[in-house]
Amino acid sequence: AIPSMLLLGILWELFDASPNLNRIWGYCIGMLLLFGIQMICAQKAMFASNRTTFEISRKLRIDVGDKLQRLSLGYYKKRDPGELASVILQDVNNFENIFGHSVTNITNALFGTLLLSLFLFILDWRLATTLLGAMLLAVPIVILGRSLVQKIGKPQIQSKKATSARFLEYALGIQHIKSYGMTGTKFRSLDESLDSLRRSSINVEAVPGPIILTAGALFEVFFVLMIWYGILLLSDNQITTNTLVAFLIVGYRLYEPAKILMVEYPVLSYMNISLDRIVDVLEAKEQSHQSAPIPNDFNIKFEQVCFSYIDNKRVLNNISFEAQSGTLTALVGPSGSGKTTITSLIARFWDIDKGEISIGGTNIEHLKPDGVYTLISEVFQEVYLFDDSIYNNIKIGNPEASNEQILQAAKKARVLDFTDHFPNGIDTFVGEGGNKLSGGQKQRISIARALLKDAPIVLMDEATASLDPENEMYIQAAIQELTTNKTVIVIAHKLSTIVNADQILVLNEGTIAEFGTHDTLLMKKGLYAHLWNTQRNVSGWKFKS
Repeated sequence: AIPSMLLLGILWELFDASPNLNRIWGYCIGMLLLFGIQMICAQKAMFASNRTTFEISRKLRIDVGDKLQRLSLGYYKKRDPGELASVILQDVNNFENIFGHSVTNITNALFGTLLLSLFLFILDWRLATTLLGAMLLAVPIVILGRSLVQKIGKPQIQSKKATSARFLEYALGIQHIKSYGMTGTKFRSLDESLDSLRRSSINVEAVPGPIILTAGALFEVFFVLMIWYGILLLSDNQITTNTLVAFLIVGYRLYEPAKILMVEYPVLSYMNISLDRIVDVLEAKEQSHQSAPIPNDFNIKFEQVCFSYIDNKRVLNNISFEAQSGTLTALVGPSGSGKTTITSLIARFWDIDKGEISIGGTNIEHLKPDGVYTLISEVFQEVYLFDDSIYNNIKIGNPEASNEQILQAAKKARVLDFTDHFPNGIDTFVGEGGNKLSGGQKQRISIARALLKDAPIVLMDEATASLDPENEMYIQAAIQELTTNKTVIVIAHKLSTIVNADQILVLNEGTIAEFGTHDTLLMKKGLYAHLWNTQRNVSGWKFKS
């Protein structure tokens, strides 16, 4: 604001009958010095603002990530993966951009308007009031623009979320989409979400635009009114020419920060929508826990456990059983009978509706979720590997493990058998999700990871069900190493693999239909015997010539 006032000093001197050149040069030097100070301050302010903004957004992303790992799987079941991705990527980015720029611009506009208004009021309160009248009338227009942005911004952010989700679905399912000829516009859900995003994005820009332009036109009209009023005052000798010149120059500059304010203030509403979504994640209800000590015994006990997913349909109904420490318990039964749900509840990925699950006599809801995770290793058919080296994917099992321990686990799981054929050996990168490796190779890395963790409880979804005979032989040997002296819960698909299990739980429609050893269950001639005979008959099928 001050260089504008110095510019007025120069003009006033030039209008004087005998201008003081020394004073004019003094004003020029003052303006140059102020411009230099402005550049230095602007640079420092920009760096400080960006540093603060990016530090806040970095912490915000980490806080959201930390929060997500403390939530039960029920939270994820209710939300589309694209929605959570858009919160971290888009909403935090919206906050980052707007907080880093809009807040600074609004602050500058407020102070600039205040200083220039004060200067003009000192010169002549009547002309200053005329100029400020436009700003007062613009306030309801700006508020209207803000409410419209808030109203229109929500659908646009929802469209962004939907588009992210549909694109993620498109990318992950591209193999099936291609095989059914549904690429491009034929994939209607993605096509419709993109069209919705286009429309909502146009609305966000187009609807508030005329309102902002109206407020801008209002400034121009009131500036002309100020000129007309100033000429009248000058004609009546109520103001000097210098005063009118001051209002012509500084008065027009008064509206510049106000125009910035008009544009940026509605944008804050857009940021608030994103912040509300971020806060919604940060305030989501976490799994409750107490500070019970980690048990020394690792028997697992279910007592009258009932559980349902978000649709309130019972998946488990009054399940009771005990898996003694150091024994193998197999879960068998038709699809949808609750086998995978039981393993998920042991790991406390979900919270039960009724009953109690305990490890070593301690209710798992009294243990910290992280404490439960330390007791459990998992080996499932679906293996997810991170886009990192084989070595680091194994190291996830125990980040504190030594190089020797990691290599030993890799050797036991027969990982080194195939890494020797790679140019970079065990340091070979596996690609996203492990897409550069075969199913058997990924499974061996998963077992190596579990071996390295050496947790006392092992949860398994029969890892060899879909492997070729050679890989199955290697992996069975690695599993034998993994499960020695552990409490093992295994979901069995091939009943021939669990004939030596200490106990077999036969599940049907969320209840335990039968339990016992392989021999006792065959003697009962119930559901287990039926499943056993069915598998034997299927294995004997032949094609007729």
